[in-house]
Formats: sequence, structure tokens, C-alpha cells
Amino acid sequence: MRRYAEFEEYALARQRWLHRTAVLLCGDPHRAPDLVQTTLVKLLRHWPKASRADSLDAYARTVLTRTFLAEQRRGLLSRRAHAVEDPAPAADDPELRVTLLAALSELPPKARAMVVLRYWEDLSVAEVAGLMQCSQSTVKSQCSRALARLRVALQNAGLFADQRC
Repeated sequence: MRRYAEFEEYALARQRWLHRTAVLLCGDPHRAPDLVQTTLVKLLRHWPKASRADSLDAYARTVLTRTFLAEQRRGLLSRRAHAVEDPAPAADDPELRVTLLAALSELPPKARAMVVLRYWEDLSVAEVAGLMQCSQSTVKSQCSRALARLRVALQNAGLFADQRC
């Protein structure tokens, strides 16, 4: 019984973080709760192992990301978000934030996951590579391409001036 109490405590404490990350991954605030619920079910199923992990948050993030990618492959989550809501407090420039989140939702699922993990979750290239089960160079190239697409979207909206020579 104690094992379920520990899980419940963890799930309640980290639910907002999981939801915010799920919204960024799937781009749909209406589908994110399903993704979080599936993640929590998987965590509960493997709680004895998960609770012994060096970082329970890293374990949960891995489960969430892999669940998202698996559902994308099966077509259970839309490739494009129909409505992108701000999962976190408003930024200084709401137009920039809305445009950025809309552009993020246009990225392919794996590229979106890498950008979210690398820049929103602030993971290292090595951590993202391990989580995504790919090489570090793949993470670097995918993130570079994704950031270029985001930059173009912001330039087209007149919100980003290219500073490079």
C-alpha cells in the first residue's frame, strides 16, 4: 500500500510539469491530459523500478517522450495542433510566444520532441540523445534544422531580425 502512496504523491506533485511538457510535445492542450494519463499509468505499472531510478523526473520525462513518439507513429495524436495554448505563464511578448508555439507545432514530432527537451527542458545534447535513442550528432542536426524553421517562422511574422552577417 505504501508504494501506491508514494506514486500518488509523486504524480500529484509533478502533474503540472508533465502536462506542460505534454502540451509542448503534442501541441494540443486537449490531448495532453491523455498523454499524461498514459504516462502515469506506465509509471505506476513500473513503479518499483521507476522509484529506484537516479532521477525520477528523468525517468518520467523519458516515459512521456517515448509515449508521445509511439502514439505519433500509431497516429493517435494529430501531427498538427489545431489550437495551441500557452502552457506556462505569459512571456513579455505574447505575440512572439503564440507565434513560436504555433511554429513549434508545425515541426515533425521527433524534431519537436528534441527542441522541447533541449531548450524548454534544458537537457544536454547527450541527455536528449540518450532519451531519444539516437546519436548526439543527430540531436545537433535535428535541433539546428528545427531552430532554422522556427527562425524563419518568426522572421515571416516580423518578430525576429537575423543578426548574422
